[in-house]
Amino acid sequence: MNDLASLAERIINGSIEVIDLTSPLHSRTPILQLPPAWGQTRPFQLEEISRYDDRGPAWYWNNFSTGEHTGTHVDAPNHWVTGRDRGDVSQIPPDRLIGPAVVIDRVAEATANPDYLLDVQDLEDWQQQYGPLPKAGWLLFRTGWSARGDDPERYANADDQGSHTPGMTLAAATYLAATDLLGVGVETVGTDAGQAFGFEPAFPCHAAVLGAGKCGLTQLRNLNRLPVTGAVVIAAPLPIVTGSGSPARVLALAEK
Repeated sequence: MNDLASLAERIINGSIEVIDLTSPLHSRTPILQLPPAWGQTRPFQLEEISRYDDRGPAWYWNNFSTGEHTGTHVDAPNHWVTGRDRGDVSQIPPDRLIGPAVVIDRVAEATANPDYLLDVQDLEDWQQQYGPLPKAGWLLFRTGWSARGDDPERYANADDQGSHTPGMTLAAATYLAATDLLGVGVETVGTDAGQAFGFEPAFPCHAAVLGAGKCGLTQLRNLNRLPVTGAVVIAAPLPIVTGSGSPARVLALAEK
């Protein structure tokens, strides 16, 4: 039996588990709220076309509207000004949407401090314990934030100073941008911290990682079900021509 047939057989018999890392997409799906001076994304909305009725007797279907960066989604490199000359979401090569994944767990730190920032020392400490970051792979940053994902107010965790959610420092973002990773995945609404609009530069993960031609994955769930190393992640955005990103179904394959 060849490797692909063996993989398929192991998925069928359950020895390799398919884990859905995707948040449900509906009208209450949390969306990024930017400062009022800037443009805002549209929440997800369904508009019924027909449902087994006189508008269409044998079928049910809907129109939907939303922003490209709603729910679990892929940030394409051209989403940020630093990557404006990089590919749009339809131009991401398919083999750059699938790769080995590693999980760096900072749930305790983010629980104690919602503004926690992953730094270079965290990345170096992780590699000292588990080995180098995977070539052509994903770094998934686990913070436990997805536990808030069904409550938009808790998920945003905002006050009069804005949202308070974990992210990473400019140094960590710059470090990751220089690696061979495909990109970075997070449980929060975006790859940067809630207070990152006030950083210098603002939104350093977007600026560094997307500027290096890598991708972002956001609003992931079930990272607690993944091994620290050894999983494979598949991100499947819509190929929106000239698009800056897309809602996506993100799946992981892991030994059971």
